[in-house]
This record gives sequence, C-alpha cells and structure tokens, in this order.
Amino acid sequence: MSAMQSMEDAGLVAALAADAMSGRMENPFAAFGPRAMPDGRMALRSFQPGAEAVEVIGPDGTPLGRLEQAPGGLFFGVIEAPATEGPAGYVLRIHWPGGVVQETEDPYAFGLLLGDLDLHLFSEGRHFDMGRVFGAVPMTVEGVAGTRFSVWAPNALMVSVIGDFNGWDGRRHPMRLRHGAGVWELFLPRLGPGARYKFQLRGAGGAVFDKADPIARATERPPGTASVVAAPPDYAWSDADWMETRAARAAQDAPISVYEVHSASWLRPGPGPNAVYDWDGLAERLVPYAALMGFTHLELMPVMEHPFGGSWGYQPLSQFAPTARHGAPEGFARFVDTAHRAGLGVILDWVPGHFPTDPYGLARFDGSPLYEHADPREGFHHDWNTYIYNLGRREVSGFLLASAIWWLKEFHVDGLRVDAVASMLYRDYSRKHDEWVPNVYGGRENLETVSFFRSLSTLVAEHAPGAVTIAEESTAWPGVTAPVTEGGLGFDYKWNMGWMHDTLLYTGRDPVHRRWHHDEMTFGLVYAFSEAFVLPISHDEVVYGKGSLYERMPGDDWTRRAGLRAYLAFMWMHPGKKLLFMGQEFGQPGEWNHDAELPWDLLSNPGHAGIQALVRALNALLRDTPALHRRDTRPDGFAWVVGADRENSVFAWTRSGEPDDVPVLVVLNMTPAAIEGYRIGVARPGRWREVLNTDAAAFGGSNLGNAGGAETAPEPAHGQPHSLSLTLPPLSAVVFTHEDDAS
Repeated sequence: MSAMQSMEDAGLVAALAADAMSGRMENPFAAFGPRAMPDGRMALRSFQPGAEAVEVIGPDGTPLGRLEQAPGGLFFGVIEAPATEGPAGYVLRIHWPGGVVQETEDPYAFGLLLGDLDLHLFSEGRHFDMGRVFGAVPMTVEGVAGTRFSVWAPNALMVSVIGDFNGWDGRRHPMRLRHGAGVWELFLPRLGPGARYKFQLRGAGGAVFDKADPIARATERPPGTASVVAAPPDYAWSDADWMETRAARAAQDAPISVYEVHSASWLRPGPGPNAVYDWDGLAERLVPYAALMGFTHLELMPVMEHPFGGSWGYQPLSQFAPTARHGAPEGFARFVDTAHRAGLGVILDWVPGHFPTDPYGLARFDGSPLYEHADPREGFHHDWNTYIYNLGRREVSGFLLASAIWWLKEFHVDGLRVDAVASMLYRDYSRKHDEWVPNVYGGRENLETVSFFRSLSTLVAEHAPGAVTIAEESTAWPGVTAPVTEGGLGFDYKWNMGWMHDTLLYTGRDPVHRRWHHDEMTFGLVYAFSEAFVLPISHDEVVYGKGSLYERMPGDDWTRRAGLRAYLAFMWMHPGKKLLFMGQEFGQPGEWNHDAELPWDLLSNPGHAGIQALVRALNALLRDTPALHRRDTRPDGFAWVVGADRENSVFAWTRSGEPDDVPVLVVLNMTPAAIEGYRIGVARPGRWREVLNTDAAAFGGSNLGNAGGAETAPEPAHGQPHSLSLTLPPLSAVVFTHEDDAS
C-alpha cells in the first residue's frame, strides 16, 4: 500500500480519480494540490491524464519525491516539505509519452486570486477596469510568472481552462468558483502571451461546451475562434499634444469632417478577401491619405473581433479585442498613435445592442441566458438573428460600459459611434404588437437602455475627457444630445438620418420633377438645431441595392458627376458635422463590396479625380472658414436667402459665425441648365469673392461661373438693401465671401 493510501481511504482516491476522469471536478482545490501533514511533510495530488510519471523537485532541481499513479491519471503521494513555502517551493516534473518532459509549478498550490473589491465591483456593474483584471491576465503571483484566468459563469457546474498547453482537455485545469460573484478563477504558471485558450463549461443540464473568453484582449484570426493571451497594455504613446487638444477638436463649434472606413476593404495588398493590410500597413497608407484629403477624423466600422466578415463588424463577439485580421492589439495602438500625430482623431463604431448566436460566443454562455434576456420578446432580434443584451442585469451593463472605457482609455480612441440606438430605446422596435414586453409603466420605452446610455455618457466624460459619443438614432426621441443633468441621454452628437433620407431622395429625382419635391432639401432646417447633428452619408447608403452616391444621380456620366459635386457642396455648407463613407469622395460608381478594395483606378479619370479634388477643397474651406462651423448647432448661424424657388430649383443661404467672422453666401442650382443674372440679396455692399465653384474645371466641371466674384448693385432683393447678379452653372454650388472681410 502506498504512503498516500495509508493515510486516506482507497475509495476516496478512486472516487477522486473517477470524478477527474469524467470532468466533474466541481471543487478542484479540495481534490488537487498540496496539503500539510502533521509530521511536517506535504501530501500532493495532481491530475495529469496521459502522463507516464510525475516527479516533484525543488526550485533548484533537488528531487523531493515521486508521485504514485491511480487509474485514470491521478498522481498522489507524500513528499518532504519544500525548503521554501508557497507555490514556488516545488515544481512538478511531468513525463509525457515520447520523452517529452514538462516542468511547472502546481496551479492548485495558489490561494485566492481576485480581490474581494474587484469581485464586488464586478457584481455591482461598476468595475470599469475590467479589461485589465478579468479574462486572461499575465502576471507574477508569489514569485511565479504565469497567467491568471477568470470568467463569469454563475450557473455553470464546472469551468475549466483549455488550450494548446493542455491538449484542449477540460479535465486538466478545472477552475475555482468564487461564490457570490459567480466568477471562476485559476492561475496557470509559466503560461504567457500568445497562448491560445478557451473556457470549457458544464451547464446545469450536464451539457459540456467550449466558449471564447468574453473579456479576451486578443483572438486568433478568423475563422479560428480561440482567445489569445495578450500582454498587459503598455504601449509607449507619443500623442500627448493631441490628447490635450482633442476636446476642442471635437467640440460643437469645431470643423469636423469624418471619413468612414471599412479597414479590410479600403485598400488591399493583393487579391482575395483574406488579403488585408495589418495595422502598420494601414497607418502608412490610410492615415496620410485622410490627412491629405483634409478630414479631421477617421471613423472605423467595428474593429472588435467578429466571426463573420460579411457582418462588417456589426456582429462582434469580443468587445475588448481588436480583430486579428489586422494583427496584434499593439498594432492597433500604433495605428491610433500615428493618426493622432497626423492630426486625425479616431472614432470607432461600437455595438452594445446585440450579439451573434455563434455557439462559442456569448449565447447561453453558462448554459443559461446570461448576457441575453431569457424571453425572446426581449432577447432576440428577428431582423438580424441576434441576441439582445440584458442591460437590466448589472454585470451585463457593466461589461459593456467597461468595454467602452477600454477602447477610450487603453487605445486613446477619440469617440464611439453607438450603433442601432433606436433598436435599443424602443421595446417594440421592429416587432408586431404581441412580440414585445412593455416596461413597468406599460410603455414602449426601454428604461434600462435609457439608464445605460446616461451612465455611458457620464463615465466617458469622467474616464476619457475629450472623447465623444455619437448616436446612430433615427427617431424623434427627445434629448439624445441633451445633457444627462437636463434629462437627456448625454450623447455629444446624433446622426441626422432624416436629413440624409430626404436629401438623397431629392437628388435621386429627375431634375424635371424636383420642383415638386423642393421641401425635401429644406425640411431638415426645421429641426436642424434640435440636436447636435452629424450629417451621415455612411456605408448604409451604398449597399443593399441602393447604389453609390454617383449611381443615385440621374443622367449621363457628366450630369451624374456634376450632381454629385453639387450635393457634396450642399452637405459641407449645411449646418452639422460631416461624415462621408470611403469611395464616395471620388465618385465610386458601384456599390461597396466588402470583399474587394475601392476602385482606385478611377482616379486616372479626370472627372472622378475632380470629385476627389472638390472634397479636399470643401474640407479646407470648412476648416478655414469659421462661419461654416462655429454655429453648427445654433439657429443664429444660418439664414435662408432663397428657400422657395421651386421653379428654378435654386436654394441660397448664409452662414455666419461670431461677429468678426467672415459671412458666407451659398447658392445652389439643382437643374442641368445654367441660369444667368440670378439676383441674390446681400446685406453688405461691395465685391463678393467666389471662393468655391463646383463647376470649376479643376473639379471636372464646365468652368462656367462669375469670373472670381461679383459686385453688388444698389438694388434691394430678399429683404436686403443690396444684391448680386450671379451666373449659376448647371447642377452646381457657388460659394461667396465678402471681399473686404475675406482679404
């Protein structure tokens, strides 16, 4: 009889071995690891299925004993007490078939890992440093380097860490449950960054399933689904000047022009959907291009890891990990740093409303509806076949809030554009009358979402000063950009979906019919100052059969290009911040294809190169002309001059900033016929300089215009004492400033 069996009942040893072999070790720290003996020696148990032998040695290699083996891979025995106390006092030397020898400290020799405060804050939904504490965190514990794993799975019967390091065998490394918090933890010695892993869980019904880490900081490249241990964030940032000034660059009175990009298809290094640039390659190409074009910010469609590339990132499963399609997280940090040094902010699309049903992801994570609502009337999106986060559960809302803070703090991201806000605010969104659950007051408003957004706005201001939040919200929900202290949701900006819808309808009509739809261009000014708006021409407007902006314009190629130039100028001269999806800046003729790069060869065509030159000129004019941005959200910065000339489809307005700022006059002709001698009333006499003409030859136009400017005549018009007689080129916008002010 062995030494261990002389101390313990043989039946207990056999039972432990059977439980370990069947993967039902619910209390592994009671079964495995060291125990002090009355005689000063130490009893050990270690489960190593498939191993040939297990020796115990001291840190210096001194033999301390050899463990016996029970059937099934449970090794046990009594050894002399190590010279050094604690888990670093001895090492397991494991002999595997084929002569492979592994040495490691004993994972079951370590005490409790997560602090009570961390667990309490997690349970309360108030742990906003979650990405540094939970998941897989490389660290040194009691002098031993390794990785601490933790995962929230309160309804699981057993959770194990699996990976290449243990043959993906869930029996090898079962975790310890921290009761109350529902968090499981385990420290694996000598395991560091780069290791692939998942969690294996046994649900209450007995089913066993493998899950990626919800708080993984890195993943393997799709179609692989494993999480990857990542080093703690320690990038040496060089963007201090940017971080000090970014609040002013994103303020409501600042010139903001956003270039929206799908990082995998903007430009590709070769053919095929899997040929994509890494973050450094994008930094070398995308950043200087956007800066040269004069954009102030890049907005990236979701870069959080997502299994299906065709979702464009809007079905993410890793809310803390940049997609491995472009390389390691450190590369993304370098990309943001490069953008900041070039004077560009970085905004990320962020998806807190729903997640995909992939079995390795968040769906029924511990065998029960954990991250999602149990009731499909609340927890399932029929439009997208996705699950809806249960924001009424503190751990879930805290998880998402921590994700938001993670991107803003750890990666210096300058803003989050929150996707599908309307779907989150209304309980009956896209549902039939019997497919939704009213709130506690019987209404359709989602009160948990309202609370979540208010918390998000408050926390962003606290943890990431200068960063902004932007709502993709398509309804008339009041106060989306009103401060939380005034009962609003607290977003900094809201996408103006109504403006986008109406004006694209107008520009898609044959000019002969536009007189009957004049209000589609003017109606946006009725509510333009009710929120702080972004004017979005996003990816959603160039897919699903809608055609590109270029294709929406009626007529032949020349007419389409002219119409597109006029529309872009209308957008840039209109109150509101600007957002343009990639490819539209040079008139991409076809819909966007996420599996191919943009048709850059079009720039060899002078007409398309002219559209690109116009966008560059519009950005420069926006940046250099305070009247075009200082009062973007104030009604006193805009005034109609001509708003009702339906017969000619002419629109004219002025933009003004502070009293000393140069006023701007904008005149739009949305017919394909030139108009001579069109009289426009102005307040100031003298010469008005033509600072932009979309029909200029440099932009691919016919070069018809006003010879650089026009002199006023003492002829009243539009309620003003002076007026200009202007030539309005076909399908054009012409922009003027008063020469005395502009000189």
